[in-house]
Amino acid sequence: MNQDDSLARLNAIGVLTRREIEARLAGPLIDALGEKFGRTEVLEVVRQTIVEIAHQQGRELAEAMGGCSLTDYAASLEAWKKGDSMQMEVLEQSPHCFAFNVNRCKYAEMYANLGMQDIGAILSCNRDLALVTGFNPEIELQRTQTLMQGAPFCDFRYSHPK
Repeated sequence: MNQDDSLARLNAIGVLTRREIEARLAGPLIDALGEKFGRTEVLEVVRQTIVEIAHQQGRELAEAMGGCSLTDYAASLEAWKKGDSMQMEVLEQSPHCFAFNVNRCKYAEMYANLGMQDIGAILSCNRDLALVTGFNPEIELQRTQTLMQGAPFCDFRYSHPK
């Protein structure tokens, strides 16, 4: 199975379902490793590892999309919205700017329902910057708040100045 087939198969179940499967495994592992080696240290290793994975996935995503423009990236978000998992309010969309707010996030709700809101940001929100950097290192992301951290919405502001 090639990389594109693998990505298509994963996208068929949706990213929200993938994140729940990952969380149900990662959560107990993080807890057990935290008890043995110290939670702070374990969470830092998990954070770094998730960033590395997301960066690689960003490169794979650009390849699968057949381009790495901000327009391509915006189109790729359909997989994250599958099953109405995010309610987005697009504020601006152009080749140089993609700005939106997420007003409802079933990812944050899922982590809360699993009792894992403390690691939800590490397992999910933490990926956003690394994913887009892997997709195209010239695209910048500014985000000052997330629902996962208790804000009323997530503010995503992507820009591609070139």
